[in-house]
Amino acid sequence: MFSLSLYNFSLKTQWDNFINESKNGTFLFQRNFIEYHKNRFEDYSVLFYKQDKLIAVLPANKLNDKIYSHQGLTYGGLILSNKIKFSDVFEIFSLLLSHLYENNYTTLIIKEIPEIYKTLPSSEVNYLLHRVKAKLIRRDVLSVIKLGNNSYSRDRIQGNKRGKKFKLTIKETSSFEKFWNILLIPNLKRRHNLAPVHSLDEIIHLNSLFPKNIRQFNVYSDDKIVAGTTIFETKSTAHAQYISANTEKNKLGSLDYLFTYLIKEIFNKKDYFDFGNSNENNGDFVNQGLLYWKEGFGARSITQDFYEIKTKNYSKLKDLMI
Repeated sequence: MFSLSLYNFSLKTQWDNFINESKNGTFLFQRNFIEYHKNRFEDYSVLFYKQDKLIAVLPANKLNDKIYSHQGLTYGGLILSNKIKFSDVFEIFSLLLSHLYENNYTTLIIKEIPEIYKTLPSSEVNYLLHRVKAKLIRRDVLSVIKLGNNSYSRDRIQGNKRGKKFKLTIKETSSFEKFWNILLIPNLKRRHNLAPVHSLDEIIHLNSLFPKNIRQFNVYSDDKIVAGTTIFETKSTAHAQYISANTEKNKLGSLDYLFTYLIKEIFNKKDYFDFGNSNENNGDFVNQGLLYWKEGFGARSITQDFYEIKTKNYSKLKDLMI
C-alpha cells in the first residue's frame, strides 16, 4: 500500500508540483534550489507513495552512514500533502526508518521546519520522534514578528527618525553586487571570520530562478550604500536571510529605518516576519545585543529543533496504532 522511491531527475516536475501544494513546503524545497549546491552534497531525497499517489517527500543528503534533511538547507524533514492524516505519516515514517536501517544508514538527522512556515498544522512527525527516542541535539532561538501585532521600542523609533533626518533612501534592486562586496562579505569576515552561506554567483543564480522569493533591499545615503538585507519570501513569512550595514549604522539609523519600512510597508500582508536566529556556537549561546535589536521591532521567540534518530529504532513504532 505504501512505497518509496529515491529521487531522480525524471521525478523533478512531480516533486516540484507537490512542494507547491504541500502544507509545510517552501521554495527552498524546489529542486532548483536544493540542487544549486549539488556539488557539495550527495543527494538522498525520497518520495513516498500511497497506492501510487505521492503523499510526502524528504529532501535529504547522505554523508557516510548518516542521512541529513538537509545539510544545505535552513530546515528540512518530511514535506506532507495538505490532505495527509496521522496514520499515513506514521506509515511512511516507519517505512523511511526501516528502509534506511536495511540500507546500512545508522542515523537520520532532521532540522525541523519552524511552525511559521507551515500553512496547516504539521506536527505529526514530532510525536513519532518521541516514540523512536529521537535525541534533541540542538535548539535555536528565532526572533519572529506576528505582523499586525507588534510594537516598536524607543530605540527603534529613534533610529527610524534618524534615517528620515539623514534622508536615507531605500531601493529594491535585482543587483546583489554592492551589498555582497561592500557590506556583507567584509563584515562577516571582520566580525566572525566567515563568508556568506551563498556566494555572490550563487545568490544571483538563485534570484534568477526565484525572483519573487529572493528580494534585495538596499539603503543609500546620497548614492552610497550604507545598509541592506536579502529577504527570502514564502507564502506566510518574510525571512531576513542576510542583514548588514556599514560602521555608521547607529549614527544614521539605517537598519532601523530599513526594517521599519519593510515591516510596515512591504511585508505587512504576511503573517510573520522572521529575523532568524541570534545563536552562536551551534546554538549554545545567544547574542544578547542582536536579540535586543530584533525584539525592539516587536519580535518574540520561537525555537527550531534539530533531532538525531537512530534508524534501528524503527522497531519502536511497531504496534503504535491500536
